[in-house]
Amino acid sequence: MRKRIAALALASVMALSLIGCGGKSNSASSAGVSGDFTGTAKGMGGDVTVTLTLTDSKITGCTAEGVDETQGIGTLALDQLPGQIAETGSIAVDGVTGATITSDAIKEAAAAALTAAGLNPDDFKTAVENNGEKAEDSTVDADIVIVGAGGAGMTAAITAAEEGKSVVILESQSMVGGNSVRATGGMNAGKTVYQDENEFGEAAGVEKTLKTAAEKYADNETITALAKTVSEQWAEYQANPTGYFDSVELMELDTMVGGKGINDPELVETLCSNSADAIDWLDEHGITLHNVASFGGASVKRIHRPVDADGKTISVGSYMIPLLQENCEKAGVQILLNTTANEILTDANGAAVGVKATGASGETVTVNAKAVVLTTGGFGANLDMVTEYKPELKGFMTTNAAGAQGQGIEMATAIGAGTVDMDQIQIHPTVEANTAALITEGLRGDGAVLINAEGKRFIDEVGTRDVVSAAEIAQTGSYSWLVVDQAMVDASSVIQGYIKKGYTVTGETYEELGKAMGVDEAAFAETMNTWNGYVDAKNDPDFGRTSFANKLDTAPYYAIKVTAGVHHTMGGLTINTNTEVLKEDGSVIPGLFAAGEVTGGVHGANRLGGNAVADFTVFGRIAGKAASDYAA
Repeated sequence: MRKRIAALALASVMALSLIGCGGKSNSASSAGVSGDFTGTAKGMGGDVTVTLTLTDSKITGCTAEGVDETQGIGTLALDQLPGQIAETGSIAVDGVTGATITSDAIKEAAAAALTAAGLNPDDFKTAVENNGEKAEDSTVDADIVIVGAGGAGMTAAITAAEEGKSVVILESQSMVGGNSVRATGGMNAGKTVYQDENEFGEAAGVEKTLKTAAEKYADNETITALAKTVSEQWAEYQANPTGYFDSVELMELDTMVGGKGINDPELVETLCSNSADAIDWLDEHGITLHNVASFGGASVKRIHRPVDADGKTISVGSYMIPLLQENCEKAGVQILLNTTANEILTDANGAAVGVKATGASGETVTVNAKAVVLTTGGFGANLDMVTEYKPELKGFMTTNAAGAQGQGIEMATAIGAGTVDMDQIQIHPTVEANTAALITEGLRGDGAVLINAEGKRFIDEVGTRDVVSAAEIAQTGSYSWLVVDQAMVDASSVIQGYIKKGYTVTGETYEELGKAMGVDEAAFAETMNTWNGYVDAKNDPDFGRTSFANKLDTAPYYAIKVTAGVHHTMGGLTINTNTEVLKEDGSVIPGLFAAGEVTGGVHGANRLGGNAVADFTVFGRIAGKAASDYAA
C-alpha cells in the first residue's frame, strides 16, 4: 500500500514538472496558461491573424492583422474588435455591422489562438452582456446637423465647416461610409483636363447616343434640345478634332437617356455642370481621381478613378471615404456613431430646427440646430420596403450597406416632404453570386465580357445597368460569367483583390477556363476568339458594343460568376437645385436640405455607373453651402 501511494505521489510530481517545463509562449502552472498565442482565419480579402495575450488562462490582450481586408469596412473591425476582446475576455463580442466576414474571421482566429494555447475556445464564448446601464440623455447645439456619414454627409460637413459653421453628424452605424464606401468604380465628370490625356476614339459611342435620342426620345423636349446641342458640338469637333471630345451637354444627354427621360432636367444640369469643378474640389482635399476610363451608359470615357502607387486602379469608395473622414476631423466636425436619428424637430412655423436620435445604449440624443441636412442614403437594404415599391424584386440579394433602411425618407415625409420615383429601383448585373459582393462595372469598361451558361456572349456589356441586368436574368440560371485576362489583372488592384478573395476560377487556355466555368469549352473558345477579332476591327456586329479596350488574349484567364442584385434606389425625397427639401405641393420646408441617394429625380429610371459619386460630391457640396447660408 505504501509503495502504491509513493508511486502515485512520484507520478504527480513528474506531471507537475512536465507542465512547468513549457516555454514562454506555452507556459502553464497550476494557475493557468500565460503567454502570446496566434491563430489565423479566412477574411474578406485574405488571411486574418489574431494574437492573444493570456495571463493565467485569461485574455488580457489582443491584436489583429489583415492586410487585404477592405479599407473603411473590414479595417474597422480590425480596429475595434481586438480592444473589445481584450477588455471583456470573451471572443463572443458583437461584430461590426457591414463587416461581418472580417468580424467573424477575427473571432475564428481568436478561437484558433486559444486552441493553440491548449484551451477550449467554448470557455471564452460567454456572451458579453450590457450591464443594463443606459447612458444619460444629452443635448447638443450646433449650427448644422447632418444625418448620415456617407459621401454626401461628409462632403456637406466639410463644406459647411469651411464656411465657419459648427457641424454635428449623426450616423446610425458603427462606422462611416454607408453605401459610398462600397462604391467600386469611380466618378463621372464631363469636360475635365484629365480626359484630354486620352486619345479620342469613341465616335461610334457619340453617334449611337444621338441615334438613340432621335429614335426613342423624339417627344422628350429636354433630350431633343440636348441632342441638338451635342450634334452641333460634335460637328464642330469633327471639323477641328483637337483634344478629347466631351461636354456638359453630352453628359446630361447620357444621364437623361440612361434615366429613360424621367429625370428632373434641372437636377441633371446641376449634376453635370458642377462635375468638373467637383473633381478639382476633391483634389484640393487630397482626393485624386485622374485616371479616366469607359463605363456603362457613357458615350465617351468619362469616369474618373483613383490609382495606387503602382498606377493600378483601386476601388473609389474605400479610397475616398477615409480621406473624407480625415478632412472632417481636421475641420472639427463632430461625428456621433451608433446614433440613430428618428425624428426631425420643427418649430411653430414648420421649419426644421434639429433632430432627435437614439444612442447605442438607448439614451436620447437631441441636436438643436439652425439647419438639418439629410444624407441617410436610400432603402436598398430594407428589402421589405424594396418589395413594397417593386414586388418583382422579392428574393433578390442586395449590395447595400446595412444602414440603407430608408429612415431619412420616412422622417422627412413625417413632416410633409414629398417623394419622387420611389418605384425606380436599380439592380446591378455583376454581383458575385455567392457573397453578394459588388463587382465593379469598371471591368467591363476596361474590356471584360459576359458569358452565359452556354459559353456565349449575350449583350453589349457596357450598356446601361437595367438593360444588361434584364438580359442576364433572361439567361439560363439567371447568371453569367465575367471574363478577364492576365493583362487586365496586372493593371488592376481591384481584380487582384477579387482573386485573393476566392471569387475567380481560372485556366491557362480558353478551354481550361471554360471547363472551370462549367460551360461548353469549344463554344467558349470560339466566343473568345470571335470577340478578339471584333476588338481588332473595333466593330461588334452581334450586339453593337462601341467600347472595346484591348483583346482578352493574355493567359491565364479568369472568370467570376455574377448575377443581378438590388443596388440603388433612384427614388427619394423631392429637392430643388439648392438641395432644399420640397413638400408635396412643391413648396420648400425651411431649414431642411438633402443630398445623395436619399433624394430622387437626379437619375430617373436608371442610374449610370459613376454618377452616384458625382451625385454625392456635387449635391453634398451644394447642401453644405446652402445649409450654411440658411444658418447664417
